[in-house]
Amino acid sequence: PIYYQPKVNLKTGAITGVEALIRWQHPERGLLLPGQFLTIAEDTGMIVAIGQWVLREACRQTREWLDAGLPAVPVAVNISSLEFRSEQFLEHVQMALKDACLDSSFLELELTETVLMRHAESTIHVLEQLKALGVRLAVDDFGTGYSSLSYLTRFPIDSLKLDQSFVHNIVAKSNDEIVIGAVISMTKSLRQR
Repeated sequence: PIYYQPKVNLKTGAITGVEALIRWQHPERGLLLPGQFLTIAEDTGMIVAIGQWVLREACRQTREWLDAGLPAVPVAVNISSLEFRSEQFLEHVQMALKDACLDSSFLELELTETVLMRHAESTIHVLEQLKALGVRLAVDDFGTGYSSLSYLTRFPIDSLKLDQSFVHNIVAKSNDEIVIGAVISMTKSLRQR
């Protein structure tokens, strides 16, 4: 099943979006988190089909919420490296939006730094096509992969999601607080250029 985790503005308490999170209801082991099955899915190539299903379902569910009169907020979907590199990726994104009759502004795709940097030149082309569609783009787990700051100026990224390792110990570790403050300041400055 897919679970939807709300994104909340800490100042206002308003829900600003949701993130689609896949879980596997195993018949014997119960509810499994992604870390317990996605590596196998990647190794077998099943991750592409799973990713396409999550994308379609997330778009369909968002349309259903909009039709029910719930507040209009975007849904974020994590995209694996294999899914992003597949030749039909853009087509699948377009089809998921079309089938759900969902405006592209309600979809945010989350990509890790590793996905972005693996083939930087071809990545730019795909990201620009996604932006042309009106899809929002986010870097997930920022600070754990390549952490190349150059891609922040080259890629049309809308938001950064700091890795939880920085945020978990923000009170206990002053260095994490400094890094978080610097990243927030940097991203604000990049948006103002």
